[in-house]
Amino acid sequence: MLDLLARNWWLLAIRGVAAILFGLACFLWPGVTLLVLVSFFGAYALIDGISLLFALIRGDATARRHGWSVGIMGLLGVAAGLVTFFAPGLTAISLALVVGVWAVILGAFQVAAAVALRREIQGEFWMALAGLAAILFGVYIIVLPGDGLISLLWLLGSWAIVFGVLTLGLAFRLRGHPRAAASPMSA
Repeated sequence: MLDLLARNWWLLAIRGVAAILFGLACFLWPGVTLLVLVSFFGAYALIDGISLLFALIRGDATARRHGWSVGIMGLLGVAAGLVTFFAPGLTAISLALVVGVWAVILGAFQVAAAVALRREIQGEFWMALAGLAAILFGVYIIVLPGDGLISLLWLLGSWAIVFGVLTLGLAFRLRGHPRAAASPMSA
C-alpha cells in the first residue's frame, strides 16, 4: 500500500487541491454551489429512474419479478429528477427539511438512550448533551431551512478545506518518500 501511495503522491495532491477548491466555493459562492449539488442530485435521480424503467420495458428478469416496485421506483426517480430541474429551490428546501427532521429524531433517540443508560455508564451527560445539540440543530434547520442550507454548506466547505489540507500534507510527505522515486511525477 505504501508503494502505491508513494508512487501516486501527486494524485493525492490533486485530490487535496480539489477538496480545498470545493470548500472555498462553498464559502465564496454558496448559491451556485448549492445549485450545482442539487443539479447533480437531479441528474442522478433522472438517470436512475430512466434506467429502471428501461430495464422494466426491456424485460430484464429481475425487473420482471419485481415489476410494480421497479416501475414505481423508476417513475419516482424520473419525477424527482424533473422536479429538481424545474424547481431546484423546492428540492433544496426539501433536502434541508429531511436533514432537520433526521437530526431531531436522531437527537431524541440519543437523549432517550442516555437516560436509559444513566445507571450503567458514566458520562451519559455528554451523550444527552450531544442529543440535545442534534435536536437544536434540527429545529434550526426546520424553522429556517434557507439559513440551514447555508449552514450545511459552510460545514461541508469547512470539512472539505480541512480534508484537502490534510490530504495535501500526506501527498507532500509521500513525495519525499524513497519509494516515490519510481513515479514519473517525482521529478
